[in-house]
Amino acid sequence: MTTTAPTAGLQLRSLVKPSGELELSLQTVTLSPPGQDEVMVRIEASPINPSDIGLLFGAADISSARRSGTPAEPILTAPIAEAAMGSMAGRLNVSLPVGNEGAGVVVAAGASADARALLGKTVAVLGGAMYAQYRVLPADQCLVLPPDATPAEGASCFVNPLTALGMVETMRREGHTALVHTAAASNLGQMLNRICQQDGIALVNIVRKPDQVAVLKSIGAQYVCDSSSASFLQDLTEALIATGATLAFDATGGGKLAGQILGCMEAALNRTAKAYSRYGSTTHKQVYLYGGLDTRPTEFIRNFGMAWGMGGWLLFPFLQKIGPQAALTLKQRVAAELKTTFASHYAGELSMAEALQPEWIAVYGQRATGAKYLINPHRR
Repeated sequence: MTTTAPTAGLQLRSLVKPSGELELSLQTVTLSPPGQDEVMVRIEASPINPSDIGLLFGAADISSARRSGTPAEPILTAPIAEAAMGSMAGRLNVSLPVGNEGAGVVVAAGASADARALLGKTVAVLGGAMYAQYRVLPADQCLVLPPDATPAEGASCFVNPLTALGMVETMRREGHTALVHTAAASNLGQMLNRICQQDGIALVNIVRKPDQVAVLKSIGAQYVCDSSSASFLQDLTEALIATGATLAFDATGGGKLAGQILGCMEAALNRTAKAYSRYGSTTHKQVYLYGGLDTRPTEFIRNFGMAWGMGGWLLFPFLQKIGPQAALTLKQRVAAELKTTFASHYAGELSMAEALQPEWIAVYGQRATGAKYLINPHRR
C-alpha cells in the first residue's frame, strides 16, 4: 500500500428482524487496507435510486417508523406487516449495506501499478455498500472521471446512464427500430432522450403530468404522451404509428399501463396492415418492466393479438449477457459525455444521518420525478 489508509468509517445498514421489524442504522465498521489490486475510495456522493430504496426499506411501513440511537449514529425502526414477512425471508438477521453506486477520491491503493495509478483521482464506482464513508474495491471497477468533474457530477455514472444505453442496445439486438419509455421525465428519461436524439432513434415518451410534457418538450422531445389526458390512448397510438415503435420499457410496473402500450402498438400496426388476420399482427411487440413505481398488480386485457411479450429487464443481468468488452464500450461513452448526455440533476444533498430522518424519508421516498437526492457520507 502506498499511503496510510483510514482504519474505520461509518456505513449505513439495513436489517430485517424475525420479530417483524426493519432496523436502519449507522455503524462504525473496520476497514481492511487495500489489497494488491485494490483501492480505497473516500465516497463523497451517492444517489438514492429507486433500487436503493427497495433494499433500504424492504417491505416496512416507513410512515410508522420511530427513531432512537444518538445524533451521530441514529437508528430507525419500522414495522413490517406479517403478510409481507414471507418476501423478506432471505433477509432475516442479515445486516445489509446499501447504495449501488457513488463517486469519490482514491485515498489509498495497493501495490499494483494499476491501483497506484488511481491515487488522488476522482472516480465513479459500482459495487454496492456505497452509503459509507470509505469503500475498498478492485481498481478495475473504478471509472476515472474527467479532471474537471466533481464526485456529485459522477455519482450517477452507472445505473441510469447504463440503463438508458442498455435500452438502446437491447432495441438494436432484438431487431426493433424505435422505443417507448414510461416515467420519461425522470433523470433517466431525459438521458434516454438525449441519447436517442444523438443516435437518430425515434422515442415515444409517456409521462403522468402536463408539466412533465413541458419538461421533455424543452429538451427537444418530439413525441410526449400524458397518461392523465383523456386522449392518452389516441395520442399514444398516433405516436406509435409515426415512429413504428414496437419495444417499450416500463418503469411503473403495476397497473394497466404495460397492457395499454401493447394494445396501442397493435392498433398502430393494424392501422397500416394490408391484410386482416384474426390472430392479430404478426409483428412482435415487447414490453419490459424494469421498475416498480406502481406497486399494484400488473393488469392487461389481451387485445394485442398473439405476437407479444411482457417480461422483466434489469441492468446487471443485461451487462453480464453482453459481456465485459461491450459493457466497457458503454461505460467509456458515459465518461466521455458525463456533463452533457449523461448529466444528472438532484433536488439536494443529505448526510447519512439525515437520510434516516422520517421527514427526509417522506421526501425522497416518494420516488417522484425531480425529487432525487444525493447522500454525502462526509456531510455533517
